[in-house]
Amino acid sequence: MIQEPDLKQLKEKGISVDVLEDQINRFKEGFPPLKAERPATLTNGIIGLSEDSLHTLKELYRKEINQGLTPLKFVPASGAATRMFKALYQFLENPEDLKQLDDQHPAKEFINHLPRFAFFNALKELFPGKNLDNIEERQSLATEIIAKALNEEGLNYGFLPKGLIQFHHYQDGSHTAMLEHLAEAASYAKSREDNAQVHFTVSPEHLEMFKKEFAENIESIQKQTGTTFQVTYSFQKAHTDTVAVLPDNEPFRDEKGNLVFRPGGHGSLIENLNDCDAGIIFIKNIDNVLPSEKIGQVSDYKQALGGLALDIRNKVFDFIRQLEDELSIDLITSIRQFLKETLHTDIPGHLADGSLGEQGAYLLHFLNRPIRVCGMVKNEGEPGGGPFWVRNTDGQETLQIVESSQLDLTDPEQKKIFEGSTHFNPVDLVCITRDFEGNKFDLLQYIDENTGFISEKSINGKSIKALERPGLWNGAMANWLTIFVEVPVDTFNPVKTVNDLLRKAHQPE
Repeated sequence: MIQEPDLKQLKEKGISVDVLEDQINRFKEGFPPLKAERPATLTNGIIGLSEDSLHTLKELYRKEINQGLTPLKFVPASGAATRMFKALYQFLENPEDLKQLDDQHPAKEFINHLPRFAFFNALKELFPGKNLDNIEERQSLATEIIAKALNEEGLNYGFLPKGLIQFHHYQDGSHTAMLEHLAEAASYAKSREDNAQVHFTVSPEHLEMFKKEFAENIESIQKQTGTTFQVTYSFQKAHTDTVAVLPDNEPFRDEKGNLVFRPGGHGSLIENLNDCDAGIIFIKNIDNVLPSEKIGQVSDYKQALGGLALDIRNKVFDFIRQLEDELSIDLITSIRQFLKETLHTDIPGHLADGSLGEQGAYLLHFLNRPIRVCGMVKNEGEPGGGPFWVRNTDGQETLQIVESSQLDLTDPEQKKIFEGSTHFNPVDLVCITRDFEGNKFDLLQYIDENTGFISEKSINGKSIKALERPGLWNGAMANWLTIFVEVPVDTFNPVKTVNDLLRKAHQPE
């Protein structure tokens, strides 16, 4: 199965033969489905914040910043925005007369409302002598306009990543998603010296474009926000790629006989996050960003989530120090009460009647791990994962963000539990990745390798199977201390399709 030339290829990618064989065995054995116990709800696993607690937590966060806490914003921004324009590509493959289409048809909606997009002026420049302000003329040029928006001889949006798409229009010009993330970072993720660290994970082919966008706009964005920016970038690491296999689980090879590898999914970015070091880290997707004049509520809740993460960190660190100092029944009782009231968990049943030493050792091990506070919004039909109670191998219930692909939905009970979910994961995370002594945790030690999924794909018409690693906020953070907090749905404004930019939230006041 493994051939001599494969060894050189594996060495170049930094993948061992053992890892390759483990991946192939995973294709054969599959991933065991998670067993959800029940959905996490506002009264059972998800915390709600009152106005008073929102204010108190913001004050705690600001106090820590003023005392020297260093924040960092981590933004997964890899990949082209092709899926954002999927409906427009389909229109180009089979153009139709817009007048014959329903007003809600994505291509017609795009053309009819073209002047409302931030990139409208850039498109107009590509059509000298044409009046794109006139809707009838736009409709007559629909195919040409869409082609210019997507293709290399135009705006090239079919190749660019979402981070470099113009999202919002201002009087003095338009801002890409990347620039909006910088402006947002200035509102809650900057140090007492007014410096904001922002890390983007990007694809190698887009790196120079991101650097160019930053260089061309840094002066204006710093003046606008009163903030200096330290922007860094990283790529998904080659050794996190996974091998593609044929339906019979034999490795798939290209026409030259080389093994074919595919990116291991966004869970591979746990290695990029592991390379970052800051007192507190905020994680948010590249496409979930608002115009700068509308980020007040977003900033308020981000700071509150940060304050909650720090409050929990301080309590956890205090308990760890006490556990290392002297065990007592009162201390164990206090920690178990904290676990129940704040972390919504307890020691496993088999330890409940164990000795003081056994309980203390378990609690020390359990508490000394990374912390994540995850914002959750009420489920209004968005696809994706949500918050659930899951029982781990110790028999302990833990809070996890679970995707539908991780569950056995052919099981009526699991299907009912999944459909009973009340909240959705908007990827709104605040992370504490240093331990009580100030050392960085090795985040790779807290991954649940038994999560992930296998999907069916095709390459050049041939059916293959692909392996995705545990997702960044699913299995890759499965063994972190986890707290779920309800955040307003208005703080979640993703741009999954280009026409999402027409929503009120993304339009000028």
